[in-house]
Amino acid sequence: MKRDAFRYGSDETGLIWGYRFSAGNKPAAVHAVNATEALSWLAEQSAGAGGDFIWLHFNLANTATEKWFVQNGIVADEFLQSLHEPSRSTRIGLAGNSLIAVVNDVSHRFSFEPSDISTVWMSVDRRTVISARSTPLASIERVRHAVECGEEFRSSVEILTHLLRDQSDVLVDIVRESVERVDKVEDSLLAGRISQRRADLGTLRRVLVRLRRLLAPEPASLFRLLQRPPSWMMEDDAQELRQASEEFAVVLNDMASLQERIKLLQEEIAAAVNEENSRSLFLLTIVTVLALPINIVAGLLGMNVGGVPLADHAYGFWIIFGVVIGFTAVAGCIVIRRQRNE
Repeated sequence: MKRDAFRYGSDETGLIWGYRFSAGNKPAAVHAVNATEALSWLAEQSAGAGGDFIWLHFNLANTATEKWFVQNGIVADEFLQSLHEPSRSTRIGLAGNSLIAVVNDVSHRFSFEPSDISTVWMSVDRRTVISARSTPLASIERVRHAVECGEEFRSSVEILTHLLRDQSDVLVDIVRESVERVDKVEDSLLAGRISQRRADLGTLRRVLVRLRRLLAPEPASLFRLLQRPPSWMMEDDAQELRQASEEFAVVLNDMASLQERIKLLQEEIAAAVNEENSRSLFLLTIVTVLALPINIVAGLLGMNVGGVPLADHAYGFWIIFGVVIGFTAVAGCIVIRRQRNE
């Protein structure tokens, strides 16, 4: 790949990286570009000439990014509006002659925290791919790494398709790690070590539910796009986008199955905890019943009044002791018989 030295961080326009793809060359050439070079290249291109396109990736944490979008008018108004919409469900739709994609992604060091999920916005047409995010994300970085390693991209839509497939790979890794965690909890449950595993499962299940809710593409908008793609989108690109969405759906189904497994484990742990509590309560009941005769007798004989029976008898203590033992034995027999009947 032909490129200049790559510089991390955004520049004064908010641009993190930019690439120009010369799809007409064999092999396809890729050149790193800055914001000024990208604008000059776009100004030189005619509406229908060539198959070249550029990819510009911006940092929304830089306040200059949106100003640059507005000043140069390279994105549709719908794209700018989507940056401030409260609903950030993953969706891909058509705005004018451009694809507007809102794709939720996870951070590099995903630690199963809700804060590790963020959004990347994309505007795709025949000649430009504009992407923007607030925090570094895993899947979009994988696409950049693929470009840096020389992978060929025939069209701008392939950038979006590659992102969806990379996101599927990231989700596969998350599901695999989640399965390992659930397996450990299941092994602990089978070994009778419950401890605080139920709380761990609850946290994991909430994160998976949030991931599935945010990352699952809206089926209605995607269906409309695939049924009526823009005129500049090639049939091969539409087919690859359809396949990428299907692969994504398979991963989401695996995640749904894992959620059901976690739910069943939670129910098993809850049943085990309830059973343990029932045992403890039953044991406490037995102790209370067995201690009832001696408590009653001790309470009666401990009253500071006259006429306490056997107070002056030489064997009074042993007589009372025998009575208490007898009543305790009877109570114990009743409890044991009821337990056997149950």
